[in-house]
Amino acid sequence: MKPFSLLVKPVSFDCNLRCEYCFYLRTEDLYPGHRHRMPEQALEEMIRQMMSSGFRETVFGWQGGEPTLAGLDFFRRVVELQMKHGRSGQVVGNGLQTNATLIDDDWARFLAEYRWLVGVSIDGPKEIHNGYRRKLSGGETFHLALRGLRKLREAQVAVNAVVLVSQANVRRAHHVYRFLRDQGFDFLQFIPCVERDRATGKLAAFAVSGVEFGDFLSELFDAWRTDDPRKVSIRDFDAVRRCLLDGGHDLCTMGPSCDGYLLVEHTGDVYPCDFFVSAEWRLGNLMETPLTEIHDSPLRKKFSAMKSARIERCEGCEWVSFCHGGCTKDRLAAGDPETSASELCVAYRKFLPLAVPFFRELDAEVPSPRRGGGIG
Repeated sequence: MKPFSLLVKPVSFDCNLRCEYCFYLRTEDLYPGHRHRMPEQALEEMIRQMMSSGFRETVFGWQGGEPTLAGLDFFRRVVELQMKHGRSGQVVGNGLQTNATLIDDDWARFLAEYRWLVGVSIDGPKEIHNGYRRKLSGGETFHLALRGLRKLREAQVAVNAVVLVSQANVRRAHHVYRFLRDQGFDFLQFIPCVERDRATGKLAAFAVSGVEFGDFLSELFDAWRTDDPRKVSIRDFDAVRRCLLDGGHDLCTMGPSCDGYLLVEHTGDVYPCDFFVSAEWRLGNLMETPLTEIHDSPLRKKFSAMKSARIERCEGCEWVSFCHGGCTKDRLAAGDPETSASELCVAYRKFLPLAVPFFRELDAEVPSPRRGGGIG
């Protein structure tokens, strides 16, 4: 079967922050309560199944909420169970996405020892980061994130920057880029916030339009191109270059189908994507049905097929092989995945004509982009 990875929510939506734009808070509708933790039995069964899957590389991504709330002992147990159920020489990858505010010396040593890839959520310098990323009490978080980042750096942990592009930073791409480079980041991910207001269906006040994100990507591209494109990896740019090189897709939102990973909630419930954690898209529970069967289930295949549906607006578009209509979530938000274009369609139409000729020229000199790996 086609290999897949797991995106695991060991504490569900629990978090020590209350970011205004956090889409995962809506999961409270399914999992009410104040404290959510993955039990030992579900954790071991999940790891056992994945380690026995026979995939060339077994990949776990740990997210939240804030996954470090599960505690360091929980993640030490993760490694113990991976060793227990793994085969000699088996390749295992672990990625952790964190707001970094709880990272201390012990966390940093653990992450370094087992070579975890860590994505730090950071939206830019202080005045930008603190715009939407606040404590539960409403206090600022920038200084706490930088303190955690410093601990990771001192321990020589592999770190990516994960930036949500919102109204706080969408007009300041160059400024954000320079800040991240000054912080020592070589691997950058920029995720557009195109969340909708649940009451009106319109873009939320903090979200960005396709036009705005297109301008952001273009400004970011200009900043990156004049810096050192052979040294700095930006996930969106790498995805375009990969498509040019061999037709492959490293970024799920640009791929022809949605089947690269499964999401596992703290209960063992499985969903096709973290944007589709709902009763309608619950695929099963790994304590009752093996993950490989869940992945091959009719409902999961139905979900994947929505991404594959070609929409009328895409017909004849010279850029469709790069984006394949965009993220299913955005197409659904716009109306119907088989008839509606993603909000970000206009962004790609603006960015790709600017970037593709440069990438073609660059890859004539440099065979492949430098990739840092994705966190989610």
